[in-house]
Amino acid sequence: MESGCARHGPRNHILPSSSAGDPRSSDSSGVTTLDQLVALRSRGSVTTATSSAGDTSRHLVVDVQPTVDFVCRPAVHFVLAFHDLTYSVKRPRSSFHRRRDNVNVEETGAARHGEQGRARAAKNTLLDGISGEAREGEILAVLGASGAGKSTLIDALAGRIQRESLRGAVTLNGDALDSRLLRVISAYVMQDDLLYPMLTVAETLMYSAEFRLPRSLAASKKRSRVQALIDQLGLRAAADTIIGDEGRRGVSGGERRRVSIGIDIIHDPIILFLDEPTSGLDSTSAFMVVKVLQRIAHSGSVVVMSVHQPSYRILGLLDRLLFLSRGRTVYYGAPAALPLFFSEFGHPIPDGENPAEFALDHIRELESTQDGTKELVQLSKSWQEKPLSRAVSAASSDKPSLSLKEAISLSIARGKLVSGTSTGSPEVAAATTEVATYANPWWAEVWVLTRRAFTNTRRTPELFLIRLGAVVVTGFVLATIFWRLDNTPKGVNERFGFFAIAMSTMFYTSADALPVFLIERYIFLRETAHNAYRRSSYTLSNAIVAFPPLVFLSLAFTAITFFAVGLAGGAEGFVFFALIVLASFWAGSGFVTFLSGVVPHVIIGYTVVVAMLAYFLLFSGFFVTRDRIPDYWIWFHYLSLIKYPYEAVMQNEFGADPSKCFMRGVQMFDGTPMGKLPVATQVTVLNAMSKSMKIDFNSTSCITTGTDILAKQAVNQLGKWNCLWATVAWGFLFRVLFYLTLVLGSRNKRR
Repeated sequence: MESGCARHGPRNHILPSSSAGDPRSSDSSGVTTLDQLVALRSRGSVTTATSSAGDTSRHLVVDVQPTVDFVCRPAVHFVLAFHDLTYSVKRPRSSFHRRRDNVNVEETGAARHGEQGRARAAKNTLLDGISGEAREGEILAVLGASGAGKSTLIDALAGRIQRESLRGAVTLNGDALDSRLLRVISAYVMQDDLLYPMLTVAETLMYSAEFRLPRSLAASKKRSRVQALIDQLGLRAAADTIIGDEGRRGVSGGERRRVSIGIDIIHDPIILFLDEPTSGLDSTSAFMVVKVLQRIAHSGSVVVMSVHQPSYRILGLLDRLLFLSRGRTVYYGAPAALPLFFSEFGHPIPDGENPAEFALDHIRELESTQDGTKELVQLSKSWQEKPLSRAVSAASSDKPSLSLKEAISLSIARGKLVSGTSTGSPEVAAATTEVATYANPWWAEVWVLTRRAFTNTRRTPELFLIRLGAVVVTGFVLATIFWRLDNTPKGVNERFGFFAIAMSTMFYTSADALPVFLIERYIFLRETAHNAYRRSSYTLSNAIVAFPPLVFLSLAFTAITFFAVGLAGGAEGFVFFALIVLASFWAGSGFVTFLSGVVPHVIIGYTVVVAMLAYFLLFSGFFVTRDRIPDYWIWFHYLSLIKYPYEAVMQNEFGADPSKCFMRGVQMFDGTPMGKLPVATQVTVLNAMSKSMKIDFNSTSCITTGTDILAKQAVNQLGKWNCLWATVAWGFLFRVLFYLTLVLGSRNKRR
């Protein structure tokens, strides 16, 4: 940050925060003790100052002379302020509680008060009048027990709560924050490490750079940015190690957390929000993570994070603390003033104890009492109005030196917010301050998404091999059961069964696409929350990546079954059969992908898939022909995904040669009592029928052709190529519906 001079009334003498020979004066992290603050309070007001942007040492400024002087401090360009934030959610109530409330109201006779009480009870207040600010170059840490409202406050500041549901104001340099602008200039690091397990650390950061950095930036500069970030995050030793998961050993937990931070700061955002970045880490890893955040803050960013219980070393890296208890502020100020705050509350912090841990433990004790933290909340409000509190924060309460537009222009010119403009010229960026919604065109996003997905799937070949094995085994079983079917009536019926099972198999084996998006859902939400890429780009990339395996599966199934079963059509029939199998895979994959965007859980998703495919098979025309389906169910027949490929293969088989015969002479008696008679008797009966009906036919006459079979099965509305295109169209339709689920279901905001 650039330096500037601020005018102050009394002359200030700078007292170092640590004094040699006095172990109680300050700890190594720069946290001033209670004794020093009390002594200083009796002599004058207390402030904190920082000598430079990169200097983490602290000083106490003591007013001892009434003269006027100037003290040089870093110029503050960004101040994220929030005032009186209040957020409530409806609490579901059972009918029992509603009846009990009605009884109580009738018994007491206070109907009006009862209605007010029920209105209050029907809502759960998660934030109750929270105010404060976070400044460039500092870390604001939100602390509290589980359920205190830490994550809710972070979401409120990050624009992840719908504006109409949140009361209060959130401003940046005094201007109300537009949600579109906030998405571009900020980054949000979730509590969970949502990463692709088979990508290395360097690859993960490089793909993030290709998303967030503009296409106008040279590839060499992107690689340089990634390498610099790897060094900044302390990940050089793990750069070529895969992220890993439960089944594959990868980087450590602390390294994963730093990678999660890295992918969101690759474009050097102005504001960085983090939801418990130290959760689940050991003390050393947690300290390293916060140390990285301190360097990010000193580079000119506003850092706001929630933390559950910081260690003593981590406390020394924080600039401001905001303690919450059940959605209310119980302390807001510098870590150095925390001992004095609890001393005035009547519970001084013992020497050598972690002030943050003491505060959190005491807050928990108060929450278990009848009055709760009411007195502590009142003290916090009065504390902010006291001269000492104002003096402690005076050095960091200067108003921003620039307007929001000027500050963003200056930050872009200094190299921050790399993806913030569509031009690579800092001069032009500073002059126009045009913030682009997305860093790259959609086709560039599709290319990067496709490469990343192929890289991740290429390293897990067992998934494709298992699916290929399932298709090969199914094809082998069908080929051996329906081996070399003849052209008799029995062969015709067996063909019906083969086609129905074969076409439905294409859809059932597509169910493996269900967990793909369910696993990637939260990665997608995190990346699109701050405009890393468009939802349409993800949809198109998902389709591109899914298609090549379907080609191999289709060819494998067709090669195994077509000639073994003895299907008709020759080379042309083989090609069409392969195409309709591919189209079935495509439609099935699209259908399952669409369901993955609607259904949030794998088990529920598989249940829905199996049930729907069973209905599709029932109404496909195999069990009940179209002309026999009741009118009130006929609509489902046309919605059946299996109907179209089933009718296509039927026409490919029985419509290829209209003159081909599938029933001759005495074969008409098969499946009837006459079929059990000797052949000679059947011929005699056939001749008698011919004379009686005056029709010339004998034991070699053709009774039923392929055209007759199609007419009997009511397969005569669409040609086979129309059925093929209809199946392909279903696949595209489900991809469009999948896109709509992404648009409507990934708002990523609380209501």
